[in-house]
Formats: sequence, C-alpha cells, structure tokens
Amino acid sequence: MSRNLAPVLVALLVALVVLSGSMFTVDQRQNALVFQLGEVVGVKTKPGLYWKLPLVQNVRYFDTRILTLDAADPERFITSEKKNVLVDSFIKWRVIDAKQFYVSVGGDEMRAQIRLNQTVNDGLRAEFGKRTINDVVSGSRDEIMNIIRTKADSDARKIGVQVVDVRIKRVDLPETVSENVYRRMEAERKQVANELRSTGAAEAEKIKADADKQKEVIVAEAYRDAQQVKGEGDARAAAVYAAAFGKNPEFYAFYRSMQAYRESFRSKSDVMVLDPSADFFKYMKNPRAAGGQ
Repeated sequence: MSRNLAPVLVALLVALVVLSGSMFTVDQRQNALVFQLGEVVGVKTKPGLYWKLPLVQNVRYFDTRILTLDAADPERFITSEKKNVLVDSFIKWRVIDAKQFYVSVGGDEMRAQIRLNQTVNDGLRAEFGKRTINDVVSGSRDEIMNIIRTKADSDARKIGVQVVDVRIKRVDLPETVSENVYRRMEAERKQVANELRSTGAAEAEKIKADADKQKEVIVAEAYRDAQQVKGEGDARAAAVYAAAFGKNPEFYAFYRSMQAYRESFRSKSDVMVLDPSADFFKYMKNPRAAGGQ
C-alpha cells in the first residue's frame, strides 16, 4: 500500500513545484517583464496574478514609484556675468516603460540616475549661462526649473523614464565670492545709511529752525498783546485815578506828596539837598495847607 502511495506523493509534489513556478504576482507598485531564453516576451503593468512557463520563462520586476535623485554635492555653474555659483538640486523620476528601461539601461537604476543627472546638469549650465545672479537667485528660478524639467523629461522618455519634477534647493556663491559680495553689500548699505542720516539731520535742522521761528513769532505776538493789554489797563487805571482825584485836586496833591515823602525817606541813610522853601516841603511845613484854602 505504502509502495503505491509514494509515486502519487512524488507526482503531487512535482505538480506543486511546477504549479508554483508557473504563477507570479505583480504588485500595484511594480511592472514586470517576462523573459524567455533572455528575450522579453511579455510586459505586465497591471497588478494581479499571472502565468508563465516554468523553467523556460523568468520574471523581472521594476519599481514604478517616484524616486528621488538628490545630488551629493552642489554643482558649480557660470552665469552670464562670468561669476560662479553653487547649485544644489534634486530630481523626481519614475519608470513608465519597463521594457524600454530594460533595453536602454539594462534596468539599472544607477545608470538611469547618471543619465538623468547629466541631462539636468547640461540644462542648468545652459540656462544659468543666459542669466545673471539676480535672475537665478530669485527672478527666474521657477522659469528655469520648468524649462529644465521639460527638457529632461523629453530625454528621459527615451530610456523609459518620466521626470516628474526638477527643483533647485539652493543657489550659493563660492566662499571667496560671497565675502566680496557681502563686503560690497555692507558698503552699499552703509552708504545708504549715511545718506539717510544726512537727510534726517537736514530735515531735523529745518524743523528746528521752523520751530524757533514760530517760537519767536508766538513770543513777539504774545508780548505785543501783553503790552497792548497792559497799556489799555494803565489807561483805564489812569482814567479812574483822574476821575477819582479830579473830584478833589488838593487831596490828590496831598496824597501824591505823602507818597513822595514815603519813597524819599524810606532809608535812614538817604540824603536830600533841597531849598527849604521848595514846594516839596509844603505839607511838611503846614500839614493843614490843604484845608486852609
């Protein structure tokens, strides 16, 4: 019984091996090439389960996801001003035609990256040579990237590859050039600062002179108005005094004489040399002179 079962088990095992060698699966992130005796006989681009001839056909898979080629070191390019710049960039690419990719570069991603890197560098060198530093730093960067992406994609499709994007991460000047540029920028900024300071100082002097002028005018007008008010007050006071003393002139003369005496003899050290018969002593000699008339 066991002797009859052994060949069956062997046959089943061989059938399983043959069956497993006849099937292969393709992931949604892959394309597959079916080879028969070294020749491509089939291309599988859709995910699923497929059949092949065991021992005669073999399958090779290619990743179709977007890959990134990031330059290890910045590349040196020359602008239209004959100045060197260091450019750091990266490339986004993916395989879109597995058969063409295999025929062109043997399905080797490294060879494809070398081809893409050369294409992009040639395009950057040509575009940077047409533009100034200001253009490549800020003014035309988007335009440059679009031009390079279009050219690189056109060339990459010859090897079954699509260039999804080309980006310039950074554009720097070499260290020696940077120092010269920074020094020149510093000198320019200092010149602008000095001009602004000079302009500010001139404006300050102008404002100060105008303020002093306005101050003088305001003070003069205030003094004029004060004198006018004072004069009007003195006139009104004099009118009041005149009206008051006009009612009794003798009393007014007496009052004025008393004021003169008080001012004259305020200090004991005061000395006056006058004729005793002078009118100054009128009320001193005869206090009732005012009432005697």
